[in-house]
Amino acid sequence: MTGTPLSFSPFRARAPWFGGDLQTVRNHVLQDYADLASWPAEAFFFPMENGDRLSASLHMPETDHGYPTIILIHGFTGCADSAYVLGSARYFLENGYPVMRLNLRGAGSTRSACQELYHAGRSDDYRRVIDDIPKRLSKNGLVAVGFSLGGSMLLKYLGEEGNSTPLDAAISVSAPIDLSWATQRINARRNWIYHRWLVANTKRDWLAGPSILDNNQLESLQRSKTIYGLDDSVVAPLNGFADADDYYRQSSAAQFLGGIKIPTMLVHATNDPWIPVEMYEQIDWAANDCLLSAVTSGGGHVGFHGRDGRWHDRSTAQFIDSLNLETKSRDAAD
Repeated sequence: MTGTPLSFSPFRARAPWFGGDLQTVRNHVLQDYADLASWPAEAFFFPMENGDRLSASLHMPETDHGYPTIILIHGFTGCADSAYVLGSARYFLENGYPVMRLNLRGAGSTRSACQELYHAGRSDDYRRVIDDIPKRLSKNGLVAVGFSLGGSMLLKYLGEEGNSTPLDAAISVSAPIDLSWATQRINARRNWIYHRWLVANTKRDWLAGPSILDNNQLESLQRSKTIYGLDDSVVAPLNGFADADDYYRQSSAAQFLGGIKIPTMLVHATNDPWIPVEMYEQIDWAANDCLLSAVTSGGGHVGFHGRDGRWHDRSTAQFIDSLNLETKSRDAAD
């Protein structure tokens, strides 16, 4: 894929954020990456088939270096304004990349414009957005970075799309590639605070705007106390799945990895408290030379707060640089 395998610098946690839990919660405790005032945003809207609209914010660097546009995709109960998205946007803008921060269906500022919400199997939304990216933004290449559930959805899309995707490369960060396994882990006793927080945020998102829930589904939503219960009583029936288990089976990204045909890096931490690293240990990396493992010893869930900054951002930039997309786009133009 990239010739010589990449050699990433080892992850070294930034004090005092030691361990998977502190790495995970830092994004919510200290939001010190959020200022993008130096790069004014241009609003984009992407219409969906049922009248819903997804929104995105585009930021351009001060100088055009001919670098590919980075599309950042948030995770479960997040949005384009989540601290980890803003942090990555700032990093790439400071390093000369155009950046688009995408809200998934019903997330963030799109909530009032959507009756439905994103879910792990909704890769068609990616297809519509990526196909509609203006040519002025794709002329030097397109690279998507998906966090957590957004990363899982991205991997599913890539496996379905194969060589047809307009993307030149992709990166997933802390993606739950086996949804059933991830749901069992988040339901573990040691994760009860995380679990309660995710359930509350999920209900908040559903209740924050227009929806297609009938009274029985609304009652089920309000009554559910687990992610599995919400998926079983609301997400699955609304989206054509028999139940939560069927939803997990059909939507988990692990089964789609073999179909990925563009360079794709999977970033994960062995101490992620939400996503068991065993999911990644079961991948047959040798079966698809488009896949690159970037599993490191620390970083928590979408954390990776290291002594030299955020490890996943630096590793992503190194990965993109190794692909020579700038040279390839110039060759194509010639």
